[in-house]
Amino acid sequence: MHVDMSHRVRLAAAAAALVVVAALALFPGAAAAWQLTKNGTVVSYDRRSLMIDGRREIFFSGSIHYPRSPPVMWPELIAKAKEGGLNTIETYVFWNIHEPEKGQFNFEGRYDMVRFFKLIQEHNMFAMVRLGPFIQAEWNHGGLPYWLREIPDIVFRTNNEPYKMHMETFVKIIIKRLKDANLFASQGGPIILAQIENEYQHLEAAFKDEGTKYINWAAQMAIGTNIGIPWIMCKQTKAPGDVIPTCNGRNCGDTWPGPMNKSLPLLWTENWTAQYRVFGDPPSQRSAEDIAFAVARFFSVGGTMTNYYMYHGGTNFGRTSAAFVMPKYYDEAPLDEFGLYKEPKWGHLRDLHLALKLCKKALLWGTPSTEKLGKQFEARVFEIPDQKVCVAFLSNHNTKDDVTLTFRGQSYFVPRHSISILADCKTVVFGTQHVNAQHNQRTFHFADQTTQNNVWQMFDEEKVPKYKQAKIRTRKAGDLYNLTKDKTDYVWYTSSFKLEPDDMPIRRDIKTVLEVNSHGHASVAFVNNKFVGCGHGTKMNKAFTLEKPMELKKGVNHVAVLASSMGMMDSGAYLEHRLAGVDRVQITGLNAGTLDLTNNGWGHIVGLVGEQKEIYTEKGMASVTWKPAVNDKPLTWYKRHFDMPSGEDPIVLDMSTMGKGMMYVNGQGIGRYWISYKHALGRPSQQLYHIPRSFLRQKDNVLVLFEEEFGRPDAIMILTVKRDNICTYISERNPAHIKSWERKDSQITANSDDLKARATLTCPPKKLIQQVVFASYGNPMGICGNYTIGSCHTPSAKEVVEKSCLGKRICTLPVSADVYGGDVNCPGTTATLAVQAKCSKRSPSASAQ
Repeated sequence: MHVDMSHRVRLAAAAAALVVVAALALFPGAAAAWQLTKNGTVVSYDRRSLMIDGRREIFFSGSIHYPRSPPVMWPELIAKAKEGGLNTIETYVFWNIHEPEKGQFNFEGRYDMVRFFKLIQEHNMFAMVRLGPFIQAEWNHGGLPYWLREIPDIVFRTNNEPYKMHMETFVKIIIKRLKDANLFASQGGPIILAQIENEYQHLEAAFKDEGTKYINWAAQMAIGTNIGIPWIMCKQTKAPGDVIPTCNGRNCGDTWPGPMNKSLPLLWTENWTAQYRVFGDPPSQRSAEDIAFAVARFFSVGGTMTNYYMYHGGTNFGRTSAAFVMPKYYDEAPLDEFGLYKEPKWGHLRDLHLALKLCKKALLWGTPSTEKLGKQFEARVFEIPDQKVCVAFLSNHNTKDDVTLTFRGQSYFVPRHSISILADCKTVVFGTQHVNAQHNQRTFHFADQTTQNNVWQMFDEEKVPKYKQAKIRTRKAGDLYNLTKDKTDYVWYTSSFKLEPDDMPIRRDIKTVLEVNSHGHASVAFVNNKFVGCGHGTKMNKAFTLEKPMELKKGVNHVAVLASSMGMMDSGAYLEHRLAGVDRVQITGLNAGTLDLTNNGWGHIVGLVGEQKEIYTEKGMASVTWKPAVNDKPLTWYKRHFDMPSGEDPIVLDMSTMGKGMMYVNGQGIGRYWISYKHALGRPSQQLYHIPRSFLRQKDNVLVLFEEEFGRPDAIMILTVKRDNICTYISERNPAHIKSWERKDSQITANSDDLKARATLTCPPKKLIQQVVFASYGNPMGICGNYTIGSCHTPSAKEVVEKSCLGKRICTLPVSADVYGGDVNCPGTTATLAVQAKCSKRSPSASAQ
């Protein structure tokens, strides 16, 4: 069913009343959702699905968070999501960006949520709003504004009156903005679901009865806002009252039994398309095949909505990421950090959506049944016998072995850890392990602007401060968060002490060592104005000890530690009590023994001179004196000018020659970089950083860095990003493409006489296939960009592909031994065609990373 969301559904009063009355009669548990529906869309539900105007529907949703991408990218991201088969977009609402100071609101630019929802509506799609207002989301402080911590007697996310008052105030402000813009489905808008709180169940256990009271209050408060659509709570098995509990995870079809109230639908609000990554993490991914298996499994057990978290992750700009979370967010999603198609993930899921839509009638109205076909094999069936409508999901849960299953008298090959979808209980139209979508490889291209006007200047972060310069003085070192109020990552901790001649070590083999214990997250230490060393914690263990040898002198010595936060924690109970910064300090190796400086008296200087003067802005940089840059200087601001690279390809900075710090372009924060922290495989977790073109001018852009440790800014590279290397890897065993099938009069029919597997290669718009880099039929191996021939290689394959594809934007290739001269009797053949082609307007050179 196509629902036109571009205008309000105008129901006559009598017709609207009939719909509501009928719905109330059938589903009394959902009554709270329908108080504003006379002039809009009725969103209701039963066990099978959400319903739009009384009709069941299946939903494919994707998370795209408006603050994580520039507004200029929003229309294309939404359009690509719809092209990928989605009919719904989900986003959180981010309290700390909308109300950074109590009573001061910001809904402009990247924070214009109303504009974002209106764009979703313009694309005739539904929307889901997750209000929280605690959201986690790997976002700084879980979305909670810092000023909440300073409310007297507040305890977050429990039956605490100060917290509940401020939470309710913000929720109602957001709902009013959405209502005023007519954005709820009950008003004719796109929003069909709203979420209150977020993954609260484990906190409810921590807060016990007070947690239960709070979550019941939150549900009642939300329902009382009268938005006319259902409310949900994710990861909340016992959601109160009319609120629908939903699942978050990788395999909700196997790990979640569904709501205890059997009148509620099975909804999957977070299907993790990858793993969010933190500094210190090695590369990781989740395959397209595994996600497809999980989605097919969820629909086979009665689920009818999945939301991909994330469908596009985007970038954590500035200081918006939670503790240790990198700027790039879910780069392995179907649309990568730059909004480019990540194949085959995007295409394989698109094909899965088409297959499930082909089976919609059986899924939504068929009678479900299960047939065991073996210890780890089964068929799950939805059938309407009198209409000859049927769909079967043949599941192989064995992760090691392929199998041939017999179902209703026919044999079906089902690869390991896969599901085959039989759209009429006979015909395989999709297999989760059989990828017909093309693959691609991302490449990074050197931009001439790297070397043009590559002149750097620097500003020293003045002298290392001493205790007497600090205006904030306490006996012990103070909490970094309390000092910074989340306005900066940095605090100077300073102290002084006097040594007598007898205190100095006598033996030459003994050195004095500075030991600084910190709550987190990183620090740079100086003694008597000399750099001593750096230290840091990890995502798992944020507290750490910096231990470095140093030179002391007779008389007064000065210790200064620049402590830095890598973002505030985003989860857990008692979030308001989390600490960062220096805790205990001592000096070992003295002749008199260990000197404990913990209670010695500490001075605190909040922020950097460069931050206070905003030297990363056009106005601020004129307030200080810049001089020619010198490499490898800690606590140094660097800047250079550059022009925007030509074309439309995304732009990144290769920061691999730097250490740790912050980046700004034209005054806008790009994010934290941390190259010196290497993961277990010996490389930085992120070395390429996105600069959106919308942040740039055509000429004379200003890049400003604050380097905490050591770096060579003159070796930073400006690169552009492409996905012009396209590939296919398809076996003759694959079913025909899902587009080969259609449903007519409730029956599955072929729209082609040739139902064999075919490979299709498609270049990005305005580009053609200029080169066939690799082609082989038989048993090729590898991944796109790194294929190798197997023992059954056919030398003629490349020539065949070149004749079919060169000079075209789209070409379709048969997958058949006859076409490529393959030997069907070759031992080890997988009857597979692998091709890599290069798209371009011309043939630029590039290096893949």
